[in-house]
Amino acid sequence: MADKKLFTITVAAIIIGVIFSYSLSVYLSIQDPIRISFLLKQFFAAVIGILIMGALSKMNPDTAIKKIGMYLFVIFLILMAAMPLLPSSIVPTINGAKRWINLGIINLSPVEFFKIGFIYFLAWSFSRKFYYKNEHHTLMDEIKIFLPYVAVLAVSCFLIVVMQNDLGQAIVICATLAVMLLFAGSSFRLFLSLMVAAAVGAIIFIVYSSYRLNKVLQWWAGMQDTILSAMPPFLADYLRVEKNVVEEAYQATQSLNAIHNGGIFGQGLGNGVFKLGYVSDIHTDFVLAGIIEESGFLGALVIASLTIAIVHRIFKIANRSENPVFYLFCIGISTMISFQFLMNSLGISGVMPIKGITVPFISYGGSSLLSLSIAIGMVLMISKKAKL
Repeated sequence: MADKKLFTITVAAIIIGVIFSYSLSVYLSIQDPIRISFLLKQFFAAVIGILIMGALSKMNPDTAIKKIGMYLFVIFLILMAAMPLLPSSIVPTINGAKRWINLGIINLSPVEFFKIGFIYFLAWSFSRKFYYKNEHHTLMDEIKIFLPYVAVLAVSCFLIVVMQNDLGQAIVICATLAVMLLFAGSSFRLFLSLMVAAAVGAIIFIVYSSYRLNKVLQWWAGMQDTILSAMPPFLADYLRVEKNVVEEAYQATQSLNAIHNGGIFGQGLGNGVFKLGYVSDIHTDFVLAGIIEESGFLGALVIASLTIAIVHRIFKIANRSENPVFYLFCIGISTMISFQFLMNSLGISGVMPIKGITVPFISYGGSSLLSLSIAIGMVLMISKKAKL
């Protein structure tokens, strides 16, 4: 029998996301002929997502997991490569990038589904290359084994970062790969080497992109007073950036104001004011700020508790799975959910730059919700084989 606790917790998170997709989209719906269009779309995606989880949980993981995982990996990798070639009527350019395929009732984001397929591909492949290997390998031996994955990762990151201008998703994929590699049995030396290489790569992407560099400078301009106060004056003066040199980090500032306005108990459902045009994307990227303003610290605690419970439950299923592919897949899904939640939380609180990462199950968006539903459905399928 599939894990009922994981299913129940996930459904609870989805329901909260549907409620706030209505509450936080009120300003965006003013000129919409169907005032509840955001609610209807998210409700439709939620129903489909829950049905997908239920349907997948009934399948046999020994035969279904591989097919679903590989189909997601191959099909959506091809879709991401083809998107720049498709006409703008099908793949519109939004904010200078082609990230969504217009299907009428829903804008499909292939990268959301590709992440699930990529995690399965890594689980399937790592289980054959690294898992429970007793032979002693030098760092160079491990790097040679890992080189084919570098090629796959490079192609994936090129399509995501360069073609879609989405560094945040690439960071999630790279971080998930590194954690899965460590759990698969690679040495800590290889893990550390990959972390250094990833950090260098991220710095290069930021430095050679004026848009991303400006985003980092905006974040630093808002955070520098707190950080530099603990440094020697000569070093603080060297690192200080004049706030008028970069565009004010308006969204991050308003996000913090919304959080502060929420207090402990919040302003009440529907009573938030920063959703009224002060914070853009408050139903997606800044959804936690909107939720905290209306439900306060207690609301944030509920969201965090649900996310932790989902991650814990998936880790427990992984720990009880004897099949190495199932084990690594669950590790990858729980890692992805954790990183997305942390990156969004740290972004809306000003600790790190905003990367456009959604909050799992909570942010408005059909692609994110449906892809996560597929992932949880696959985990539920695996849970039937785990000795819980």
